[in-house]
Amino acid sequence: MTRGTGAPGHGGTAARVSFTVNGEARDVVFAGYKTLLEVLREDLHLTGTKHGCELGECGACAVLVDGQPVLSCLLLAVECAGAEVVTVEGLAAGPELSALQAAFADQGAAQCGYCTPGILVTAQALLARRPHPTRDEIAAALSGNLCRCTGYLQIFEAVEAAAGTGAPGHGGTQAAGTGAQGHGGTGRKARKGAERGA
Repeated sequence: MTRGTGAPGHGGTAARVSFTVNGEARDVVFAGYKTLLEVLREDLHLTGTKHGCELGECGACAVLVDGQPVLSCLLLAVECAGAEVVTVEGLAAGPELSALQAAFADQGAAQCGYCTPGILVTAQALLARRPHPTRDEIAAALSGNLCRCTGYLQIFEAVEAAAGTGAPGHGGTQAAGTGAQGHGGTGRKARKGAERGA
């Protein structure tokens, strides 16, 4: 990370950081005061990560940094030099949704979609650490992610479905790697939310 003067448009200190974002090496010059959230959205145009409370209380801005979920509204981008960052845009494999994203779409776990990117990356970190988590472990992992729409049950069921631990009979994806085929309007809307973070 290097620093200079004359950040674009602000006349202050500029910072230059090299890091990996969604598997791609990036070298970015930005105003040194910017958070990772601001750099992702404003400089790299990755708008799936959402502005929420900007106090670290809602989880909408969560991304993975070196495999761990972090609140990007509280982390200065200059602290990410050399880090590997994954946003919701990096979860899918090309045009195909990840098993977790497909499960969210299939289970109707994304409604307005605003909180969905943060929940997806946080759940992804949990599944990487605990491939078959219990309901209590899922609830604990997602306790920092607020959702005003779903009441959380569908979210928990979607994580269980992606892990292959969900109870049958919900019409959802029951094992990792199986994609949702669409279940009417709700499924299609949820798939859009899971795909692009609304």
